[in-house]
Amino acid sequence: MDTTRAMTKANNLDALLEHEFPVIRQSIYLNHAAVAPWPRRTADAVARFADENVARGAARYAEWTAAEQQLRRDLAAFLNTIPEDIALLKNTSEALSVVAHGFPWVAGDNVVSSDEEFPSNRIVWESLRDRGVTLRQVPLAGVPDPEAALLAACDGRTRLLTISSVQYGSGLRLDLARLGAGCQARGIAFCVDAIQGLGVFAHDVQACHIDFLMADGHKWLLGPEGLAVFYCRGAWRERLTLHQHGWHMVEDYLNYDRKDWTPAATARRFECGSPNMLGIYALGASLSLLAEVGIAQIESRVLQRSALLFQAIRTHADLELFTADRPGRYAGIVTFRHRRTPTPELFQRLRTGGVICAQRGGNIRFSPHFYTPLEQLDRALELVVG
Repeated sequence: MDTTRAMTKANNLDALLEHEFPVIRQSIYLNHAAVAPWPRRTADAVARFADENVARGAARYAEWTAAEQQLRRDLAAFLNTIPEDIALLKNTSEALSVVAHGFPWVAGDNVVSSDEEFPSNRIVWESLRDRGVTLRQVPLAGVPDPEAALLAACDGRTRLLTISSVQYGSGLRLDLARLGAGCQARGIAFCVDAIQGLGVFAHDVQACHIDFLMADGHKWLLGPEGLAVFYCRGAWRERLTLHQHGWHMVEDYLNYDRKDWTPAATARRFECGSPNMLGIYALGASLSLLAEVGIAQIESRVLQRSALLFQAIRTHADLELFTADRPGRYAGIVTFRHRRTPTPELFQRLRTGGVICAQRGGNIRFSPHFYTPLEQLDRALELVVG
């Protein structure tokens, strides 16, 4: 691409993002690792859906179902799989519970994970104690080779390794392909909580040998709360015992008069009741923006913003960086603290200055997305250093 075309494309993207994210005119939004603002097109999709409900009710329910199926196709393409492997659940915790309490455990089995996981990816495994299943939590802070440490903790009774693709507190990014290959070689199921990475970089479930993957839509996917993607490898579908049942999870689900039933052959078997149509329209719109920009360009822009924050934090003696800044070890989360200013005080200063961020583990967590203006990062750091 020549220079003129490249500049035109960049200018067009900047104009698109300024249109899609009016939030940048209201605040410095660095909290995508918590709850993200919607793109304008997502709000428009919700408004149209609401207007249709007011004016016509469910007269076009067939079209709603078509939107549901399109979202499955879009999510499948996002993960490099087939729509039959995709279930639409309420949240990451529900999907993790489907795996944890459906898995064919035997007393004495164990699960390997890290000691940095969000409670969703810890509590669900701890709840298996009464079935004789133990959780092994591997310390990762300061470990030069976290993948080796996780795989080394696996033994002959390890049935599953579960990990976040990016740790919510430290921002550590894991090598999913390496972990997946290690699990496959050991005959261990591989489960990925992708909520802090999906929407930032590619999560290829085939290349990474992932058996289960789950992620809410309300963080880096820029969608609503209340709707999550759950990927289950086809070979595992019928091996997971079902604990939720209802009209929507059966094979012949539109035949209401039929008295006998069997679970759906697809991942729909994990969806017990009516779909979240409002969320489906919203997440579908958000995904359309991510697809339009392209995940490679999104990752490049997110990493650029993280790297700029790293560089600035490193130049100030009063700031201590907690996120690993080595290439391949970070995504969109940058966690740090001020050596002289207590974190609650700094957090309040940032909020007063219009910076939306988070406190995690006694630190400040910034999480800019691909559309965040670079000059807003400078302004946020000015507030940090006073």
